[in-house]
Amino acid sequence: MRVSVFTEPHRGASYDDQLRFARHTESCGYDGFLRADHYRAMGDEPALPGPTDAWLTLAALARETSRIRLGTLVTSATFRLPGPLAVMVAQVDQMSGGRIELGIGAGWYEREHTAYGIPFPGVRERFDRLAEQLEIVTGLWRTPSEGRFNYSGEHYQLVDAPALPKPVQRPGPPVIVGGRGPKRTPELAARYADEFNMPFTSVPQAAAAYERVREACDAAGRTDSGRQPLVLSAGIVVAVGRTDAEARRRAAPLHRPSALPPEDPVVGSPAQLVERIGEFAAVGATRVHLRLIDLADLDHLELIAADVLPQLDGPQ
Repeated sequence: MRVSVFTEPHRGASYDDQLRFARHTESCGYDGFLRADHYRAMGDEPALPGPTDAWLTLAALARETSRIRLGTLVTSATFRLPGPLAVMVAQVDQMSGGRIELGIGAGWYEREHTAYGIPFPGVRERFDRLAEQLEIVTGLWRTPSEGRFNYSGEHYQLVDAPALPKPVQRPGPPVIVGGRGPKRTPELAARYADEFNMPFTSVPQAAAAYERVREACDAAGRTDSGRQPLVLSAGIVVAVGRTDAEARRRAAPLHRPSALPPEDPVVGSPAQLVERIGEFAAVGATRVHLRLIDLADLDHLELIAADVLPQLDGPQ
């Protein structure tokens, strides 16, 4: 079981806060550090000092870390054009020595779009744009260095793109697609992704989503194509402590009003987190992303590293 840490800097974190947390994540032995791609908090709190851009942050962290995987859960397809996004991610992959992962989704939080003047089309168009972005980004990475990439879609057109720079990872950084959607999300994951992530739901909900993804892979011919099977991963909201009081303190932010859908957090002891991870493993997950709320709480990282990671099979 691979264990990564997932953070939400839009709740209120500077770059220095994220750097400190990412370095500690690396020193504690986790597999990766991934962050959300949002421009404002989900509630009415001020979330000082304000937003930080996901890919600017990851570019800097790429030079300040040496081992951990770095990426997004997930980049919003509404925020960036696919050609520049492919360039951006490939460059950060070079800067990291080949440690980048691109989690990408259709975008859903309308409030941050209206706040910063970002167009927010209807859900069908957002998913159409996501599909085109996935085809363009992966197509640019796969095109030979001396070749050209052309694309003509409903929303994006590329003419004689030089398909440069190339990422270190070939054919490209792992692509993560995930979410609770019952139809298009599994189809897109089956066609384009290296990992399917089910974020912050119960084990039965994740198991049902994994089955839909397996069916989509069969329908797309992925199972017989020779491609690597999809990595199945789960996001887990975590607030654990050495005592019940410590766990409740860490869980306090979960009770604030939020635009997020209902979640199924682990609030309690490290042993309860080990049990939950085992339940996800039993339904097919081989990776978990632990959402830790407070980026100043380095002790939370250390507790999980000491009391949870050693009980899981395989390298973290």
